[in-house]
Amino acid sequence: MNFLEERIIKDGIVKEGNVLKVDSFLNHQMDISLFEQMGEEFKRRFSDKPINKILTIEASGIGIACVVAKYFNVPVVFAKKSKSINIEGEMYIAEVESFTHKCKNQVIVSKKFLNSDDKVLIIDDFLANGCALQGLISIVNEAGGTVEGIGIAIEKGFQSGGRIIRNLGYQLESLAIVESMDAANGTIQFREQ
Repeated sequence: MNFLEERIIKDGIVKEGNVLKVDSFLNHQMDISLFEQMGEEFKRRFSDKPINKILTIEASGIGIACVVAKYFNVPVVFAKKSKSINIEGEMYIAEVESFTHKCKNQVIVSKKFLNSDDKVLIIDDFLANGCALQGLISIVNEAGGTVEGIGIAIEKGFQSGGRIIRNLGYQLESLAIVESMDAANGTIQFREQ
């Protein structure tokens, strides 16, 4: 069992509807020491890739992406879920559906921050159905950049997202893959990696 799996067992809470609450350390309150371990591990797993940019989606992926970016010494770009008055110029737009929030959002990246020279590592906190990742991949492709890899903190292996993304040919590295969860007794089974 790795460091993230151990932390999920210790502090994660399994809820009905295949919901795994990790808000005490990952996506509401953030444990930066844990993020440092994650950044180091993603750097190890993608060390052979010529990454010059990290891409994530607001809001929960931003903290992890920032720490990962420190290990690659590259900037972070995050896709915004709503257009604000301070986004200027042309934009890349993709529609994504959120498993957690049960809604569709348009995500937006300014064209000035992503282009054909970019070798992108996509980082996010969760992977369930893969819709958010497919949206980010489409934005990188539209920009003419290259998705060099995808790093996920927690993948729900019992949902289709991981299989879909791997079948598209991307190097997808998830630090913890949940094989099954049982809300009745609070147990979590992880996939051997």
